[in-house]
Amino acid sequence: MKENRTLLDAEPGKTYRISQVDTNDEEMERFLLRLGCYPGEPVTVVTKKRKSCVAVIKNSRYSMDNNLARAIVL
Repeated sequence: MKENRTLLDAEPGKTYRISQVDTNDEEMERFLLRLGCYPGEPVTVVTKKRKSCVAVIKNSRYSMDNNLARAIVL
């Protein structure tokens, strides 16, 4: 059984495809969908830090805390 990888597991500089947004928080899910986090969309992590990461989604850069990044399943 393959374990789900999230944006936190992504290697900086590499492009991945979003497979799903996995959260029980409806507000967070709506926020991520507004950013363009839909299944099949490409996402690239630019940098990762201890408590956040910067990702490119739909040609825009977003700084995300670990809670947001954990909800994006690759």
